[in-house]
Amino acid sequence: MKKEELINQNIENLISLWQTVSEKTNFQKSEEGFEYSMIPYSEWPNRLWFHQAPDEKTVAKAKEILLSSSKNITIPYWDIYANEAHQLLECNGFEVRFEQIGMSLKLTQSYDAPQNLELKKVRNGKEAQLWEKLFQQAFGYQISHKLLQQDYESTDFIIAYHNESPVGTAVLHHPSGDIIGIHAMGIIPEARRQGYAEQLMKIILNHSIEHGFKFATLQASAMGKGIYIRLGFEEQFLMKNYTLNK
Repeated sequence: MKKEELINQNIENLISLWQTVSEKTNFQKSEEGFEYSMIPYSEWPNRLWFHQAPDEKTVAKAKEILLSSSKNITIPYWDIYANEAHQLLECNGFEVRFEQIGMSLKLTQSYDAPQNLELKKVRNGKEAQLWEKLFQQAFGYQISHKLLQQDYESTDFIIAYHNESPVGTAVLHHPSGDIIGIHAMGIIPEARRQGYAEQLMKIILNHSIEHGFKFATLQASAMGKGIYIRLGFEEQFLMKNYTLNK
């Protein structure tokens, strides 16, 4: 797969995850030039994303919608456009809230991974509530358990256990046959510095290879990208996440 196509696949997988969850809860909306999700009982996805580099018209319409909402909405911007459209956002009161690095890995060979973690899919309400709790501990914000209690064909919410004690979370999104997107992978504070994050990723990658996926994609923080680079992931793009000052 060519580099440009893989970058697009990475971004499309992420957008597809937002769309999938939002459509299941009937909070997905579309406008000319962009789409958005505002779920009143969850802090995620709650995103507004442009179909292409935004212009003055689409930015003005987006601002109108954002100013009418009490929710804190994140606006992702990928540095894949030829122009400097992010400057238009910044001139209109948008500020960078955090940044992520888009990364991908061609899945060619399995990894040596200790067998002391067990991965289980969330399958009922009790497990959904546990996943929500673990995620909030790991990341500091809420993904409502209500979002997990839908029937998803290509999205798996995962809990990682060590000796039957839950230590972390992940979301695996795979709407296409070749790409698996790895999202929301985190370890709770009391279980950190024990190598669980790298072990969890290795297990996920091995399972992905077994299921025939060709590439894995993710979006990493600057702090977390070191693990992924060690495993062979390559940096693809910078993703700036904006919020609108109100």
